[in-house]
Amino acid sequence: MAMGKWKVYEQAKKHLSDGTFDLDGNTYKCALFASTSNANTLSTSSIFADLTNELTTANGYTAGGVTLTSVTWTNASGTMTFTGAIPSWTASGGSIVARFAVIYASGTLNTLVNPILCVALLDTTPADVTITTGNSLSINVNASGIFQLSGATTD
Repeated sequence: MAMGKWKVYEQAKKHLSDGTFDLDGNTYKCALFASTSNANTLSTSSIFADLTNELTTANGYTAGGVTLTSVTWTNASGTMTFTGAIPSWTASGGSIVARFAVIYASGTLNTLVNPILCVALLDTTPADVTITTGNSLSINVNASGIFQLSGATTD
C-alpha cells in the first residue's frame, strides 16, 4: 500500500494567497473519508461541510478527525514547507475503513467555517484501507513536509 501525495484544493490556493490561512497560526485537523466521498474533487470544494461521507464516530475514529500537532510553516533557502506530526487512529471494537485523508483549518477564518487545505488517497491503487481492531493507521509525513511552495527568483 502506497499513500498518494497531498493535493492542495483549488480554493485553498486562493485562500493561501489572500491570507485566509495562517499556516503557522491556525489549528489544523486531519479527518478520514469513505470511498463514496467527494473529498478528492479539488475544484469545487472550499469548506469541510462541502465534503461528503466523512467516517462517523465509531471503532476508534471520532468525526472531525484529530488535531495536527507540531504544525510548522518554515522557510529554508526560499522554499516554504508546511508540515506537522504524524496523525494516527487505533481501531477499537471494529474496523476503521477509509479511502481519503483531508487536512482542514479548524474554526472560522475570514467568514469561512473549517476551510479545507489538502487531500490524499490513503492507497493509490486506489483501494480502501482497513484497520482492524487493535491496529493503528498512522499517516507518515514525508521528510519534505506535507507540501512545499517554492519558485525561482529573478534579478
